[in-house]
Amino acid sequence: MNVLVINAGSSSLKYQLMDPQTKEVLAKGLCERIGIDGRLTHKVPATDGKYEFDIPMPTHAEAIQAVLDALTSPDHGVIKSMSEIDAVGHRVVHGGEKFSASVLIDEDVMQAIRDCVPLAPLHNPANITGIEACQKVMPGVPMVAVFDTAFHQTMPKSHYMYAIPYEYYEKYKIRRYGFHGTSHKYVSQQAAEMLGRPLEELRLVTCHLGNGSSICAINRGKSFDTSMGFTPLDGLPMGTRAGNVDPAIIEFLMEHENLSAAEVINILNKKSGMLGISGVSSDFRDLDTAVEEGNERAILAKDMFNISVKKMIGSYIAEMGGVDAIIFTAGVGENDRSVRWDICENMEYLGVKIDPEKNKYRGKQMDISIDWARVRVLVIPTNEELMIAQDTAEIVSKLKA
Repeated sequence: MNVLVINAGSSSLKYQLMDPQTKEVLAKGLCERIGIDGRLTHKVPATDGKYEFDIPMPTHAEAIQAVLDALTSPDHGVIKSMSEIDAVGHRVVHGGEKFSASVLIDEDVMQAIRDCVPLAPLHNPANITGIEACQKVMPGVPMVAVFDTAFHQTMPKSHYMYAIPYEYYEKYKIRRYGFHGTSHKYVSQQAAEMLGRPLEELRLVTCHLGNGSSICAINRGKSFDTSMGFTPLDGLPMGTRAGNVDPAIIEFLMEHENLSAAEVINILNKKSGMLGISGVSSDFRDLDTAVEEGNERAILAKDMFNISVKKMIGSYIAEMGGVDAIIFTAGVGENDRSVRWDICENMEYLGVKIDPEKNKYRGKQMDISIDWARVRVLVIPTNEELMIAQDTAEIVSKLKA
C-alpha cells in the first residue's frame, strides 16, 4: 500500500509517499510560498535525486496538484498514475477531547476539526486547508486524520486540569492537551523493541527536543503526563517560546510596555526562549558555537533549557514511581551531545549514567548508557511520517476487509 502523508502549514506543505509496511520512502518534498508565488522541492531517496521548481501556487489545491504531478512525472516521478496512491494521511495538530486515536475523515470529523480552531488558531486552519485541497484534487481516495493531541487523551484528569474555576473547563474545555503525540508514541514503541520488553510493562520518559520541545511520561504504553498544555507555548523554554512563566508577567508587560495581550503572547511565542535569552539565535547549533566562543548569554540559555528538562524528567519519574528508560528524540535530542550529557549529569543516584564515547554519535538509534546503568538512556530518531502512514494504512485496510 502506498500512503501519501501530508503536513500542511499556512503557506507551506510537506509530503512523503511511502510504503508503511516496508517503511520505504518513495519520494518526499516541500511546497513553499503558497499564496505568494510557489516553489516545490522534490526528492527521490532511491536515486538521491533532488528537483526544484517554481510553480504558481495561489492556494493549497495547486500545491497538491504540483505534488501529484511531481510524483507521476515521467522524468522524476516514482509512480505511473494517481491510482497507485491508496490513501492519504493528514497531520492535524488539535483534536480536542473528541479524538483519542486516528480516524477516517468524513464531514463529521471535518466539523470537529473546525470546532477545534479556537484551540489551535495557527495550525488547524492550515490542516483543514490541506485536507480540503486533497479532497478536491483526489476525490474518492480515503483520507485519515492523525492528531498530535490524540496520544495524550489517556492522561488522568488530575494531570490535565488547570487549577482555575472549573466552569472554564466546562464552558471552553480549557485544560492540558499536550502535543507531539505522534512522536512520543513512535519512539516509545521503538524503545520497547530496543529493550526487548513489552511496552505495556515499561515506564518511559520521552524527550522530544527541538525548536519546539515537550516531555512525556509514558506509563505502560499510555501517556501519563506531558509538558505542553492548552497550547504548545506551555512547558519547557524552546527555540522562541518562553515555556512556563508567571501569568502575571503578561499584565505587567502590557502596562509597562504599552502592549496588547496579543502582542505579549506573540513575544512569548516568537521572541522568547533560546532566542530571547541568548540574543544570538533560536537554533541550538548557533548557540553551541556561541558557547564555544564564551558568550555568557548563550551559556545561560542552554543552562536554563537543560535544567528545565532535568526538572521535568525528575518529576515524571516521581509520578510513575520509577523509570526504565529515558529517550531523546527530535533535532536537538538526536544530535546535541552536550544537551544530553548535561541533562543526565549527576543522576547516577537514579541509575542514570551516559557513556561519553557512545554519546559522541549523532542522529543514530542507539543505547548511550554506560553498561552498569539501571536506567537506559536511548537516542531514537523520530519518524512521525511513518507513524501517520502506519495509522492510515491500518484504518484504510479495515475498509477493504
